[in-house]
Amino acid sequence: MIFPYWVSIMRMNLTLKYIIFTTIVLLSVMGITLSIISKRHEQLIIAQTEMQAKALFQQIVITRRWIAEHGGVFVEKLPWVKPNPYLPDSLIKDENGKRYVKENPAMVTKQLSMYAQKEGLYFFHITSLKLLNPENAPDDFERRALHDFESKRLKESSEIEKIGDSYYFRYIAPLYVEKACLECHLKQGYKIGDIRGAISVSVPMDHAFAVISSDRKYMIFGAIGTVAVLIALMFMMTKRMVINPINRIRTLMFNFSRDGNPDVPVLKTNDELEDLSRSFADMAKAIEEYHTCLQEKIQAATKELTEKNENLLRVSKTRSDFIAKISHELRTPLTSIKGAMDYLSIRLPMQIEDKEEDLIVFFEVIKKNAERLIRLVNNVLDYERIELGRFEMHFKDINLKDIFNEVVIGFKSQAMEKNVDIRLHADDVIVYADEDRIKQVLINLLSNALNFSPESSEIIVSVDEKDGYVNVSVKDSGCGIAESEKEMIFRQFYSKGVKNGTGLGLAICKGIVEAHNGEIGVMSADKGSCFYFKIPQVRKDEFPDEKSAACSR
Repeated sequence: MIFPYWVSIMRMNLTLKYIIFTTIVLLSVMGITLSIISKRHEQLIIAQTEMQAKALFQQIVITRRWIAEHGGVFVEKLPWVKPNPYLPDSLIKDENGKRYVKENPAMVTKQLSMYAQKEGLYFFHITSLKLLNPENAPDDFERRALHDFESKRLKESSEIEKIGDSYYFRYIAPLYVEKACLECHLKQGYKIGDIRGAISVSVPMDHAFAVISSDRKYMIFGAIGTVAVLIALMFMMTKRMVINPINRIRTLMFNFSRDGNPDVPVLKTNDELEDLSRSFADMAKAIEEYHTCLQEKIQAATKELTEKNENLLRVSKTRSDFIAKISHELRTPLTSIKGAMDYLSIRLPMQIEDKEEDLIVFFEVIKKNAERLIRLVNNVLDYERIELGRFEMHFKDINLKDIFNEVVIGFKSQAMEKNVDIRLHADDVIVYADEDRIKQVLINLLSNALNFSPESSEIIVSVDEKDGYVNVSVKDSGCGIAESEKEMIFRQFYSKGVKNGTGLGLAICKGIVEAHNGEIGVMSADKGSCFYFKIPQVRKDEFPDEKSAACSR
């Protein structure tokens, strides 16, 4: 499906192809560029968020360090402030009776996170794998990071995670034990430099993602607008500088092909298109000159060929008329000679004594040659009639089975001399045809089959009807016909392996079958040949109701 689509694209006009391919190229380049810029923009916003989280982390660490180095801080005991259960003597009173609660770095960190979370800014969480306060238990992200800090010695970890319906950038880094921390954690076995826990900072990303999405839309709309403007500008420039001159050249070419006017103007564009226009103008003049010269030569050649063709037609007609007349003139005396010889062949054996039997032999030779000469004259006369279109045909309804059975019986004596069995496989088949000419075709085919059949073999003649046609085949067991000779055997004066053949029998068969609007051919294997022909049962031509019509090749 892809290939025909591209073929249809390539067949579009130049303007449309230019717009399509320019749009594809610009959109591809702009798309790749915007993709890279968008990715870099997203990375920049995430990097800024990460820097913000790191700054918050450092601020928290500094605050914790300050509190730890000052031994904690005391804040006024307000009703909602509870004493720190993990610090001894966390509640004190001043001389005025005002109470204060001592807060350590962990509690201050927790309270600051609660304040930040209420404001919707961010939140942070102090956590550890060795808990004093269950509220500092790590979540999945913090637990993985704590294990990585201890096993892989990582300095920090971060990821974007969805919490509830919002996305957060989560940053976590370890807390190392300092000297001020030992006051509270010495009993747990920590020493300076150990990882006590970690603080995770979670910064909301919804606003950042909204900015990224908004900027991406602006970039896409800007890119589309830029591409549209570029395409419009490039199209207008290309149309003025390239497409319009090309269309003018095309119009000039079309007018030249239609009118043949060699006066083609040259376009003044001062570039390659002007060179192309000038080359076309020169070509048009050259073609016109060549065309004029060629017309003169064609007229002279046509006149010469017409004269030669008329001479050839006169010679051919004279030759054909001569052959037809001489054949006709020869046939009459030859027929008389044959009749006289038939009479003498009957009387001579009665008059000649046994010692003069050689006269009978010589007489038989003369008789056979006279018969061959008569066949040759008849064949030549029939072929010339076919060539001249004067081969008369007399159509009527005939039963092929009866006619072919008569022909087969006529060949019995010749077949018996070679011990060849001729079989006819036919049902009653009625066809509208010329009885004598169809009989002549079968006689020629049977004669060829008998000449090439070996002794003690068989010849099968088959007749059937199918789809309005009558099919006839004559199959022998002879030497077969080479593939290169199958077309040649139906040509005039072509004969092979038969001394007494004229080379016109199959050519005449072809003419007769074609006069019946049929076709003739041969199939041959390594042994034997099968000549076949088929003719329509009902003749449909320009003489459907007449009893005779001229045969024309």
